[in-house]
Amino acid sequence: MRKFLAMSKTGETPEFDFSKAKASLDFDFDKTSYTRIGRVKRVVGLTVEAVGIVAPIGAQCVIDPNSHGRSIQAEVVGFDGGLLFLMPFENIEGVSPGSRVCILSKKSIGGFSWDLQGRVIDGLGQPIDGKGGLQYTQPVNLESDQVPALERQNITEALHTGVKAIDACFTFGKGQRMGLIAGSGVGKSVLLAMLTKNTQADIVVIALIGERSREVKEFVTETLGEDGLLRAVIVAESVSSSPVKRIKGAKLAHTIAEKYRAQGKNVLLLVDSLTRVAHAQREIGLAIGEPPTAKGYPPSVFALLPTLIERVGMGNSSEGSISAFYTVLAENDDRSDPIVDISRATLDGQIMLSRKLADAAHYPAIDLEGSISRVAEKIVAPSQTRQARFIRRLWSLYNQNEDLIQIGAYESGSNTVLDTAIALKPKIDQFLIQQNNEVFSYEDTLGLLEQLESESQ
Repeated sequence: MRKFLAMSKTGETPEFDFSKAKASLDFDFDKTSYTRIGRVKRVVGLTVEAVGIVAPIGAQCVIDPNSHGRSIQAEVVGFDGGLLFLMPFENIEGVSPGSRVCILSKKSIGGFSWDLQGRVIDGLGQPIDGKGGLQYTQPVNLESDQVPALERQNITEALHTGVKAIDACFTFGKGQRMGLIAGSGVGKSVLLAMLTKNTQADIVVIALIGERSREVKEFVTETLGEDGLLRAVIVAESVSSSPVKRIKGAKLAHTIAEKYRAQGKNVLLLVDSLTRVAHAQREIGLAIGEPPTAKGYPPSVFALLPTLIERVGMGNSSEGSISAFYTVLAENDDRSDPIVDISRATLDGQIMLSRKLADAAHYPAIDLEGSISRVAEKIVAPSQTRQARFIRRLWSLYNQNEDLIQIGAYESGSNTVLDTAIALKPKIDQFLIQQNNEVFSYEDTLGLLEQLESESQ
């Protein structure tokens, strides 16, 4: 990387030659942002401490390690008096005391292009799919302003997902935010792929945050496939990425969705997973000295997640919508996990996935108990609401008495509703089970739901 220009005799701050840093992100930056040059004081854990430079939280900087011929990009994550805390986007090999630091941008930025559809990019907007570069005319601010609450349109229309259990019992609305809550290995990724392929949306934006590199490759090439990728934009940051890049990946996905919404598009946003975003913010918060609270999560985690979620939803009268599914990992299948709690409190409903059902090869492993759509009753006919409640009641009643039924302790005729639940249990299971390559229209789903109700008479 070119060195800093020598300081002039008048003592003016030297100008930083940012040609290589610009090329790495593929768009031009405002030179007026280069106001100060500082130096690295020390490295502590994940953070680089710099002095002699002033920059706001979220500003992007470049560290010149004076070796290896490369620059290291970093973001300002905190400060203490005249000490600036930076978190690098990559490994900091070669950084030493006195390494130069320069402001690249005073805002958290990423890349956006209208040619992103069908591409896989990282948290900075750089393509990682081997399909060639993308031309970015200007950076985009990842801290976008939210649509004011009273300017948002109401959710009045159902968005059909092609998944029977969701469309029938937890009807999803255009502009709704829904959580997919489950432990590991119960079919979240497969369900996400079904939603990607089947949901009626103009474009799908998928954020794969904190996943294993192998899982990212499998999701793109196998689970999603070429057909699913054609109308999707994928932002991927694996678990090995810097925590600040994982956060930027989540924010970039929301920014991309907002750009398409502003064009009047109906966007489907899938984030896998919200828990990994929380983990990344936890790493950042603890690294700069935030006090740990619930399960070690610092307060900044509980500020970040609602801010992200509130960027999603209906736009104003001239815009489209962003409908979203967020996967939430219930660690050790603990449904009282703090991230699960704040997700349920902020989202417009949740789909609970059950390990018990997954172990019984019941896919998708949607548990009717604990799942809810907070807008369903406003966007479906009263007859569907009645039928969905009836199915959920039978499901819940059977589960509450399953042990008695299995050991033969229940005497038929003791409870007529339970008798109906026992008789219909195989047909309810058949209705809820769906192969990952099956697609059911909304009309077919309603027909099957009505047929199931009629068989209970």
